[in-house]
Amino acid sequence: MNTSGDARPDPVEHDARADGRNDRRNAGRNDDRDDGRDESPEERADRQWQELVQEIRVAQTGVQILFGFLLTVAFTTVFQRLPQTDKTIYIVTVILGSLATGALIGPVAFHRLVWGRRIKPETVVWASRLTFLGILLLLATLTTALFLILRVATHNAVVPWLVAGVLLWYLLCWFALPLWVRGRRRGAGRP
Repeated sequence: MNTSGDARPDPVEHDARADGRNDRRNAGRNDDRDDGRDESPEERADRQWQELVQEIRVAQTGVQILFGFLLTVAFTTVFQRLPQTDKTIYIVTVILGSLATGALIGPVAFHRLVWGRRIKPETVVWASRLTFLGILLLLATLTTALFLILRVATHNAVVPWLVAGVLLWYLLCWFALPLWVRGRRRGAGRP
């Protein structure tokens, strides 16, 4: 204890408090995923939640614009003249867009319903799962929407090949490249 009448903490006391904080921060830490940050599980969950929310904002904007556009198509005169096959593709696309929207908005509702219950780490895990599901559904929505638009616009037999090429591009950008980078990092002995 500092007996000099000074309001500053004694260096020994300060170090003891810091060690206690570090012990709490390291308690329950998953060392397999240690990224070199000195944060408690709660601090990690808060950071991960903020990162996830930023990712969701990007995906939500895209899916909501696409879904809004898709909803207006049924009210056009061109839609009424489409063959039943194209109308079926449209219905599947709208349903996929609706499911993607639900999955990408789901983390917000999830957080709101469990907020204040001190389960942020579990909330982050479930919100991440919903977001990934939303991304998969968005992939399906984009693919079917492109297929429908190209079918109606071109009536060309090459449409499935074009859509397959774009789908491969999505898979490369969204999944293959990040997994390749993650694998290289792991292969270099880093978590």
